[in-house]
Amino acid sequence: MNVWLKILTVSYLSVGIVGAFAYWPTIKDLYKYKRPSANVVSYLIWTFTTGITFLYSVFVLPDVFFRIVSLANFLACTIVLILRLKI
Repeated sequence: MNVWLKILTVSYLSVGIVGAFAYWPTIKDLYKYKRPSANVVSYLIWTFTTGITFLYSVFVLPDVFFRIVSLANFLACTIVLILRLKI
């Protein structure tokens, strides 16, 4: 693999993980402050779509980085949805 593809691969993994951490302020608000800062319908849709994406990555794509990124986003959406439904 050439240098450009290695940089792109590491960047993709990094951006995916950083994107999952972007859910942290919403998770913190829901858990700590019990503020309804997340739209339930949006997170139902996002949890469903990220779940399908993760399943696709497991059963169709042989790409471990895509699996990590899709799992991180699926878990973050799921956590937000669960916390939001508890309020």
